[in-house]
Amino acid sequence: MPEIDASAADADEVDASEIAAALRLSVGRIARKMRQAKGSVGGLALSEISTLARLDREGPSSPSALAAVEGVRPQAMAATLAALEERGLVDRSPDESDGRRAVMTITEAGRGLVADRRSESIRRLAAVIDAEFTPTERRALLPVLPLLDRLAERL
Repeated sequence: MPEIDASAADADEVDASEIAAALRLSVGRIARKMRQAKGSVGGLALSEISTLARLDREGPSSPSALAAVEGVRPQAMAATLAALEERGLVDRSPDESDGRRAVMTITEAGRGLVADRRSESIRRLAAVIDAEFTPTERRALLPVLPLLDRLAERL
């Protein structure tokens, strides 16, 4: 991983591209290791899991809105939603304000699958954080989390 001088007193002294490169490597490694440990969840693709998690977190949504926030073409989202619907993980209903549009809602089975996956991921991360990080290091991670979340939302 590229070395970044974390003690730089002035943020202007730290090149954004250096931070981006280091962050990309670290986040990529974490994501790969989590995927490898988890494999496919219930035979679902990552795009299907991501869509389910979004519906669980944010509530019902239209296929076009889901495609936009997931950053995929509407046709790809249609295929994802059809696969989830076929497995009973999402329901499709007409939009009350515009009957021509559909609204997708996660089912109880979908919620259960997301909760199981989330619980396993959280247990795995928590075990490593508990075993490998000091209390001071754990506290240092807390203020970084909202920044990472904001970065994810802006990408």
